[in-house]
Amino acid sequence: MARVAIYAGSFDPVTNGHIDVVRGSVLLTDRLIVAIGVHPGKTPLFTAEERAEMLHEECAPLAAAAGIGFDVVTFDDLVVSAARRVGASLLIRGLRDGTDLDYEMQMAGMNGAMAPEVQTVFLPASPATRPITATLVRQIAKMGGDVSHFVPARIAGRLRERLAGT
Repeated sequence: MARVAIYAGSFDPVTNGHIDVVRGSVLLTDRLIVAIGVHPGKTPLFTAEERAEMLHEECAPLAAAAGIGFDVVTFDDLVVSAARRVGASLLIRGLRDGTDLDYEMQMAGMNGAMAPEVQTVFLPASPATRPITATLVRQIAKMGGDVSHFVPARIAGRLRERLAGT
């Protein structure tokens, strides 16, 4: 039976931190599903379709090099519901620091109570990606800062195009 993992987030935009988690995830599973959370109350910088395209561009080659299946889906409900829909038994979560650990442990406990068949797996961020958050990347980019150290080159270009003239 194939091991299927789901890695969920907003990915607005895709950062080097996200790529770092995917790089570790492809070593643990036979198929990785990246799930974009879509929340009606939020107005993302990029549409779900644009984020899916960015994820395919940046992550599919990592999955292919590892010889595993890869897909991107969207969800607007609980991550454990999305995990069940795609047949995932692993829920991948990245950890940057102790604050992340405290929050993620609570989420893992709640998710485990709702879906005991889905095991949460924590992947520590590499030192170079620990400070990166999509929120900070958006803020820096909106203020005209250089985000090239925090996102892949193609994503930096998309951010420049999206924010040109704002």
